[in-house]
Amino acid sequence: MFETLKTRPADGILVLMQMYKDDPRPTKIDLGVGVYKDATGLTPIMRAVKAAEHQLWEAQDSKVYTGLAGDPAFSDAMIRLVLGDAVARDSVASVATPGGTGAVRQAFELIKMARPEARVFVSDPTWPNHLSILKYLGMEAVSYRYFDEETCGVDFDGMLADIKQAKAGDVVLLHGCCHNPTGANLNLTQWQAVVDALIETGAVPMIDIAYQGFGDGLDEDAAATRLVASSVPECLIAASCSKNFGIYRERTGLLMAISQNTQARKLHQDTLAFLNRQNFSFPPDHGARLVTMILNDDALKADWMAELEEVRGSMLGLREQLARELQRLSGSDRFGFLAQHRGMFSRLGASPEKVVEMRETHGIYMVGDSRMNIAGLNAETVPILAKAIVETGV
Repeated sequence: MFETLKTRPADGILVLMQMYKDDPRPTKIDLGVGVYKDATGLTPIMRAVKAAEHQLWEAQDSKVYTGLAGDPAFSDAMIRLVLGDAVARDSVASVATPGGTGAVRQAFELIKMARPEARVFVSDPTWPNHLSILKYLGMEAVSYRYFDEETCGVDFDGMLADIKQAKAGDVVLLHGCCHNPTGANLNLTQWQAVVDALIETGAVPMIDIAYQGFGDGLDEDAAATRLVASSVPECLIAASCSKNFGIYRERTGLLMAISQNTQARKLHQDTLAFLNRQNFSFPPDHGARLVTMILNDDALKADWMAELEEVRGSMLGLREQLARELQRLSGSDRFGFLAQHRGMFSRLGASPEKVVEMRETHGIYMVGDSRMNIAGLNAETVPILAKAIVETGV
């Protein structure tokens, strides 16, 4: 039977990673892979995570399953982190998942189960795995305008016009903060207009929030998600702990299904648990346990928040340094958008040909659509990148 299998296209980022490894130039810069790196090029374990792991090692006396939905304490802690007091707790059904990707996948499975004909409106561009999973599940994806190539900001008029084409029962997929791959984000006034459009059309929002705390702060980055969740009849939220807790390999995420009809919560909870059972059964617990311990311990939480703020400040400083250096070298303010973008990523607006030229001539490795990971830079490599951008004529 296996002779019928077909070779799948290689993952572009994995190919890029291998090309970077094979490049002998000492001045090469990796801006492709989507993980946070400190100034030394490492992805460190956060202090609070280390402390929680030590406590867990001493206290944990069993590795038995926690339940199909994961530990309820993890759900409670994450719902408080993401939603605050924006919605009543009894309006939220939730399940732990293997990372934010697992939450996205389970959300799409839920949509397909509830309404097989639903279309999912997706920003152009978006995280490639959104489209890959939708295609694999045989679900219809409809793109809406998002990134303005001229300004490197949001084409909000185009976005709003496109999502207004959604109908009741369709789903509009939104990035809660730190848009991946562009770094361009809506302000709260624009988010309110999106909410009004969702209410007008009857479409259901699905929010993917993978970078809370990487943009403007924990509460600031959650503000849009809280606004949407508190304003619409139904909402799905896929949350990831990979970035803001630095526990990538622990695969820790949460899917939330929110409804103003609180009497439906049991049905929603049972359905989410059923989907977990069909997919991977019991979700992983180690990362979820650490997150729960950190969020429920005042000292651990304070240390985690302080280190997360250091991470956020570091990326913001690199953005501002790069924008200043480009202004100095080019004599133009046209790269000022880099300081306005938020999160790990920015889309430079370079053509694929210019991206290849920067890689071949200067050893600058970024994804073909010119998405670059700002956290792949440090104070010494910013001038190298700026020089490459200007000399390539981006």
